[in-house]
Parts: sequence; C-alpha cells; structure tokens
Amino acid sequence: MKQRRTAILLGVLVIVSCIFLYDRLRGPKSESSLDDHLVNDFIKLYHSSGIHYRTRWLGIPTLENPCDMWAIQEIITETKPDFIIETGTYKGGGAVFYASILQNSNPAGKVITVDIKPQYDEAAKLKLFQDRVEFIEGSSVSDEVISRIAERVKGAKVMVTLDSDHHMTHVLNELRLYSKFVSPGSYLIVQDTSHNGHPLKTAYGKGPMEALMEFLKENKDFERDQSREKFLLTFHPGGYLKRIR
Repeated sequence: MKQRRTAILLGVLVIVSCIFLYDRLRGPKSESSLDDHLVNDFIKLYHSSGIHYRTRWLGIPTLENPCDMWAIQEIITETKPDFIIETGTYKGGGAVFYASILQNSNPAGKVITVDIKPQYDEAAKLKLFQDRVEFIEGSSVSDEVISRIAERVKGAKVMVTLDSDHHMTHVLNELRLYSKFVSPGSYLIVQDTSHNGHPLKTAYGKGPMEALMEFLKENKDFERDQSREKFLLTFHPGGYLKRIR
C-alpha cells in the first residue's frame, strides 16, 4: 500500500513537472498561472501524505523531501564548505546526509549541529557521524552556543541551515545571529518557509517565511537563489539564500 501511494505521488510530480515546463516554453505568464497552482497543490498533497516523516538517509529519519535534499547536495558540492552549521538535529538524519556529501566534496569538512536535547542515538552509531559530526546541546540562540560556534568556525568557509523552532521570532533571531557565519558565495538555508500558507497551512501562525522577509529588509548581504527550486517540489520556497557580499 505504501509503495503504491509513493508511486502515485511520484507520478503526479512527473505530470506537474511536464505541465510546468510546457507552460514555461509557451511564453510569459501571470503570477497566478495554472502551473503555480498545480505545484502548490502537489506540495500540499506531498506534505499531507506524511512521506517526509518516513524518508531516511542511511537508515536515519531526515524529515526532508528528496528534491530539497538533492538541491542541498548540489550546493554543498559546488561550494565545498569547511563547516555546515545545522540548527535542529532531531534524529540526526540531516547531519548524516550533509556529512556524507562533505565526505566526497571536502574530505576535511565537518557538520556542527545544535539542538536543545540529544535524540540521535541511531545516527551516533554510524562511523560517518562519529568522524564528521559535532553536536552542541543547548538553545541555538544562546550566547554560549553562539560563542562556541564562532570559535570553532573562525576563518573557515561556512554554510548554515536553519531547522529548529519555526516560530517567527526564533527564526528571525537565528537569521540575525547565524548570518554572520556564512561565507561570501556560500548559503544560508531557511527551512520550512512553506508553512503558514506558503502554501502549507499550519497552526502556529507567522513562521520561517515571515522571518525571512523581515531579515531581507534589514540585511542586503543575501539574496534569494530560486534556481535551487528547479525541481518544483520544495518545503523551502524562497529559503535558499546566497551571500553575495
């Protein structure tokens, strides 16, 4: 049953992609065009299916969709960061994924992941995690955590991905604190900007998208790189920020 459901979702994604590309080839379109509605509807369908809760990397839950994971591995491979800073470790699937890409793109690269409590028992059994992932326990916006990270990544090429508490005030605070670690030409990824009606409906109100919009008003060192959304299915619309200076 699960395999059939997955096959149906993948089939819908292929259809949506074909319609989207066909419409693009026909020429200019309005912002409310049919293809945008189809893409948004598929994102809602995919998210509501809960498949992302069953998506794993090397056996560890990631809570990501494969299209965003692919886009992120392209960024890592292109930019070859010395450190990837992740807020929101959870089960450690994301950290293991980033580490496995770093293993081939920058053999000396490390992942620093932050969470308020350790929940990554299974991930910790992997040699890849043991060799390449450094866990920091604490609030991602605490002075102590920020100080420890600043000391660790000093002078290095850094990429950041934010995936902890999704309330607007917290994400905005993270953006202001962690943006200073990001190297020019590298990326600051704000995850789950799709929440609060963008297009997903969530209960907690303003979240990552609203924080991102506020951040971009006050910080001109970053710009959205929407080329990273080329696979159409994304949980992070507008959330791939490239540091341009």
